[in-house]
Amino acid sequence: MAPPESEIVVEDPDEPEDNSPAVASNRTIEILVYVLLLVLASILGYDNYRSGMAWASDGPQSGYLPFYLCLILAGASLWGLGTLFVRRAQQGTPFVTRDQLRRVLHVFVPTLLFCVAMQWLGLYVASLLLIAGFMRFVGRIAWWKCLVTSVVFVAVMFVTFDVAFDVIMPEGPLEALFGK
Repeated sequence: MAPPESEIVVEDPDEPEDNSPAVASNRTIEILVYVLLLVLASILGYDNYRSGMAWASDGPQSGYLPFYLCLILAGASLWGLGTLFVRRAQQGTPFVTRDQLRRVLHVFVPTLLFCVAMQWLGLYVASLLLIAGFMRFVGRIAWWKCLVTSVVFVAVMFVTFDVAFDVIMPEGPLEALFGK
């Protein structure tokens, strides 16, 4: 007799609740993206028009192809905006709820801080802090495991990139202490 199939269920204590209020609807985000793409297409189209978008005696000018690609992007954005205003049925569909946004920000904010900190601390120290911080605050793992894992990871990263492949990485004051 075969054993019954078992399903592994992992409970997430921080799982977003089903009744969390919506922060933005799909319609709002779609309108925002279409408008931003239209603005981008306009700026790039103007710049390519300014640099030359005609056909010269020796061939196309530098802005020829990019200008027409901007026209296509602008047209697609206008088409998308038009279809959004024609169909109003999906107006209430939530794009993201408050709890979902909170979870996204738990990853986005430390990653953004990592990018900023890397400019002053260097890649290795900033990576150590990011990995240890994620493991501790998001994964709720013991401090000693966080520190051991992040130190080992950064050491392997240093040996791989700096020693073995001699790749130039952003360096901070710690590397300056070691004469790098």
